[in-house]
Amino acid sequence: MDGTLDHVMMRVADLDDSLSWYRSHLDYEEKDRWEADTFTIVYLGPEDMHEAGAMLELTHNHDGAPEEMGDAWGHIAVRVEDVYDAYEELMAEGVEDYRDPDSCGGRYAFVKDPDGHEVEIVQRDHGARWSLDHTMIRVEDADEALGFWTRKFEHVPTRRWESDTFANYFTEPRNAPVEAMSVELTYNYDGRSYTMGDAWGHLCVRVDDLHEDWERLMEREADDYRDPASCDDMYAFTKDGDGHEIELIERDSLEPPLFPE
Repeated sequence: MDGTLDHVMMRVADLDDSLSWYRSHLDYEEKDRWEADTFTIVYLGPEDMHEAGAMLELTHNHDGAPEEMGDAWGHIAVRVEDVYDAYEELMAEGVEDYRDPDSCGGRYAFVKDPDGHEVEIVQRDHGARWSLDHTMIRVEDADEALGFWTRKFEHVPTRRWESDTFANYFTEPRNAPVEAMSVELTYNYDGRSYTMGDAWGHLCVRVDDLHEDWERLMEREADDYRDPASCDDMYAFTKDGDGHEIELIERDSLEPPLFPE
């Protein structure tokens, strides 16, 4: 199984506003889009993104905006060379001042997009500027969540941060290039529960063979949520123990067309 994170999907209320925000502030370009009768999907990313890099998928439902952000999903994180310079650049462009570097110990910062999705800015010496570094999801059982990603998708733990009240664990495919996106699992020690909401959608994992890898997941006792046949044999979906949806897709390259046909 490949296991590389292909994209993260977020739902937006106004597609034009969201596209304008990501294009003007993060220099994203449109990689491809899919127009359906009831929704539109757009893939975005830096012009020079790595072949193992992850895209941002914006989904706009034509019948209305997302109703609830929820707190089971946390944020996406993007890479910059200098977090202070990048934050000041965004402030000069009129982005809302949400959490500046000083309030985050000088190691990172946060802004919000037009829909309120949190975007972390992290300092890295690798990857294209503004490329996706990780996506954070909140989990209610850290052992179960780590076991899910390592057993089901053959990820390996790469980093961890444990404080007095919470812990962050990062996973990614074994031997993944540094440009690949990681999953950040956040576990709060106080035993709280989370609401999923509908503003966040899913993570997507690349597989070598959709049907073979789906069967492998079923052998590993993954949730049979939407099998390939129910998705016209173009992709499939499972869920982790917390209900986060995870898409499976075959991907040979990041050159259009990017949507299965």
